[in-house]
Amino acid sequence: MTTQIPFAIDFHVHSEDSYDGHEPVELILEHAADIGLDGVVITDHDEIDESVRAASLAPEYGLIGIPGVEVSTKHGHLLAIGVENRPEPGQAFMDTVQTVRELGGVAIVPHPFQRSRHGVRKRHIADADAIETYNSMVFTGYRNRRARLFASRRDYPQIGASDAHYLPNVGKSYTEVLVTPDTATPTKADIDGDDLIAAILEGRTQIHGKRTPIRKSAVQYGKGAVRKSAYVFTSRAPLLPTVPASMDR
Repeated sequence: MTTQIPFAIDFHVHSEDSYDGHEPVELILEHAADIGLDGVVITDHDEIDESVRAASLAPEYGLIGIPGVEVSTKHGHLLAIGVENRPEPGQAFMDTVQTVRELGGVAIVPHPFQRSRHGVRKRHIADADAIETYNSMVFTGYRNRRARLFASRRDYPQIGASDAHYLPNVGKSYTEVLVTPDTATPTKADIDGDDLIAAILEGRTQIHGKRTPIRKSAVQYGKGAVRKSAYVFTSRAPLLPTVPASMDR
């Protein structure tokens, strides 16, 4: 019988390098290890430097390191998992999917169809490597159910993730990835990010977790909206620096 090793990974977490993030990667990694995750992917908005750094630091916390980024495509957001270079933002969705694959990563559609969160509309998803069918930050289960139905009908692999911007929300939802090692007597130390990506592409995933409490979700959304509004105002004022400056990158 083939041995499978389960890895608990939160594939969608934001650090302070996101315009709406708050936590340093060291604190996120420490927390992820404390709550029993095997890995966490920092997916900042159009920023990858801290994610690459977090992936390199992860083994010091007993975690597997996987870099990634949440890319703002022309048609909505896309998670690029397992890449060390950021795809150019603002490109067509399917062009970005192709770029992610060329970079050796997997293209995962986060919170699909949720236009208030820059989710990609169904008509633009001609192809992808996986669908985030459980996002813990939704207010109700309707969007998750719709994403799950979409993925099931098209036989896409499915993942769950926290979409955390604050430390307590990390790991609220996560994906158990079942890796089939090549060695006869495998251990978790024998597994790397490429093994996890291969398992995702083969659909060997199980989703765990629960929704973030509505109060906490509302706080996260509210603060994100304030930051976006502040950026729009200051970016149009010629004598003021843009706030937050990270949105200029």
